[in-house]
Amino acid sequence: MTTIADEQAPDWSSEQWQMRARSWVDAQLSRAGRRVTGLVEPRLRPWSLVWRVPTDDGPVWFKANNPGTVHEAVLIAALAEVTPDRVLTPIAVDPARGWSLLPDGGESLRDVLGRDPDLAHWERALPGYAALQLASASRAAELVARGVPDHRPEVLADLFAELLDDREALLIGAEGGLSPEMHERLRAEVPSYAQRCRRLADIGIPATVQHDDLHDGNVFAGAGGYRYFDWGDASVAHPFGTLLVTLRSIRYASKGAADDAQLARLRDAYLEAWTDRYDRRTLVEAADLAISLGPVSRSLSWRRALDTAEASRAEYADAVPGWLEELYAASPLQPDA
Repeated sequence: MTTIADEQAPDWSSEQWQMRARSWVDAQLSRAGRRVTGLVEPRLRPWSLVWRVPTDDGPVWFKANNPGTVHEAVLIAALAEVTPDRVLTPIAVDPARGWSLLPDGGESLRDVLGRDPDLAHWERALPGYAALQLASASRAAELVARGVPDHRPEVLADLFAELLDDREALLIGAEGGLSPEMHERLRAEVPSYAQRCRRLADIGIPATVQHDDLHDGNVFAGAGGYRYFDWGDASVAHPFGTLLVTLRSIRYASKGAADDAQLARLRDAYLEAWTDRYDRRTLVEAADLAISLGPVSRSLSWRRALDTAEASRAEYADAVPGWLEELYAASPLQPDA
């Protein structure tokens, strides 16, 4: 459901808004000793507007988030402080307006895998992301206080129950939405879901930044190592929730060539960062729980991203109910039926 008043949402198409944004970009680049050398190239989605800006020292990227993903600017700045070797250091951010200006990150992991589809690339990329999460755990409460969404296991069941009351976002009975029968089935699932949340919380692995959309298109793979970007879906959550999208995307991108043993090896490469604190059996249990709970987090992320009056949101609206139905899908670590 769109909860943000229309007058609060940015009108990215207006000349006044574009002049303000361009003035900000020019001022930040000037402070960095750079200048714009050509026309910007826009990329528009309901949740953000991105400009590729050519400069005399290579392209830079301006991003404006909608109110539902405005926390990305806060998170970019915080992660650059905590783990500067794991993310792009922004040229500038404006947290209040959800604006960020980033240097070019070079080629993505998707580009690399297109030339060399060896899953060893992921096996090297995942430990760095785990290190970012561990380094950020001490900032979890601060990030929530600064507006990063709270999807910790302790609150996730309540968020699930609240989401089920949002009939408009779930498109109940409409094309692309939940059927009334599925809606009731999901309501009946809440107690079991809450029990799994409690078990995951009781294991005691600290919450931290969880990207929630970590696929090969959101990882830079340059000479300086892997860097992780596009944090608009992120939340403060159980770290292992990451594995839902990551392992699913690897299975999908490999067109089934990534078998269960290979995916389990990638999971274990990621979990290795926690083995000095927890035994492997406990880590695998926590990973399985986090993956099974993850569709609710994805549904919530999509609802925030589409919290806009932008007409193009309709193209993506079925993602909110669609992810909830994924609660009944097989784990990405299990073979397709």
